[in-house]
Amino acid sequence: MTRFFLWKCPRRSRLRNAAGLLPAIACIATTAFTQQTVAQKAETQASPPTAASADRPDDSGPTFTVSDLPAGRPLRIVVYGDMRFTDPSNTTDTQPGVRKWLAQKVAEERPDFMLLTGDMPFHGADPADWKIYNEETAAWAQERLLIYPTIGNHEGLPDPRRGLANYFAAYPQIDHHEWYSVKLGNIYLITLDTSTFLNVGWEQRRWLESQLAHLPASVDFIFFLFHLPMVADLQTAFMLGIPDPSTLDLRHYLEAQAAASHAKFAIFTGHIHNYERFELNGITHVITGGGGARPYPIFIRGDQDLYRARTYPNFNYVVITLEGKHADAKMYRVADPNAAQRSVEVMDSFTLDAR
Repeated sequence: MTRFFLWKCPRRSRLRNAAGLLPAIACIATTAFTQQTVAQKAETQASPPTAASADRPDDSGPTFTVSDLPAGRPLRIVVYGDMRFTDPSNTTDTQPGVRKWLAQKVAEERPDFMLLTGDMPFHGADPADWKIYNEETAAWAQERLLIYPTIGNHEGLPDPRRGLANYFAAYPQIDHHEWYSVKLGNIYLITLDTSTFLNVGWEQRRWLESQLAHLPASVDFIFFLFHLPMVADLQTAFMLGIPDPSTLDLRHYLEAQAAASHAKFAIFTGHIHNYERFELNGITHVITGGGGARPYPIFIRGDQDLYRARTYPNFNYVVITLEGKHADAKMYRVADPNAAQRSVEVMDSFTLDAR
């Protein structure tokens, strides 16, 4: 399997416009790990195993089912990502103070489960970064949080094989699945790996199509979790080409599925180190990539982005409170990342309703 990882350039370039020099936000070079990566994947095909082929009969049902969710009260869900856990002395690629504080803060929310939008370590192939991850997220283990991650571009850097091995070791609950689904009451979670192909006919796409064709009637919400956004602000679309044509094709497929489904579709992504929210053709898109990585300023959001506040930086997480066929969601933003006593403020709220 050819795996693609996106590298954000370490140096800021500059874009000249009518007003003069405008600091460019980031640049992305697409790096294809071709023959060497294919060989590495072939060598490790049996251990660890990859997600099951869509041709297998069990692919029509959930990969995992959680049957012991709390009853008699609303579910509480936290979504966030793009932390870049690494040596705290690195204050260029990440802001270690707010990163560690946020990891503790989301634990204090005591969610019934937590969704991570990718790029948890700075370099996934480096065991030292995962050591920092374990240290700074110790409260997650203490609270015994139920965590479901997705693979970002940093999980595979700089060595995809080692990066994935470290990723699977950190999250034994997903049993070496690069993509997977979970039934959690009336929620159906579908997690995709955007570092591999999602085009029509490829293994992961066939699996996704099988999943959506066999949804249980009891499902009211389908939460999609992956790293790269399917829609973005105008600035990101123009400068970085996100989303790309294949991602747009997948988005249009999901829009057609949402129109025919009784369930509410919501897509949670990261990669952009900020916060954005869109409502397109019946699907709610939430980009929450403010977990501590170097913040990404957005000067031109566009009319489709429903987050209108002119705040920066937006270190953030999202809390969803779900009961029955209705959910209330709030985005909590770190009010002042440099304050001696940090706090969060609610800067966005929205609802999700099943039919």
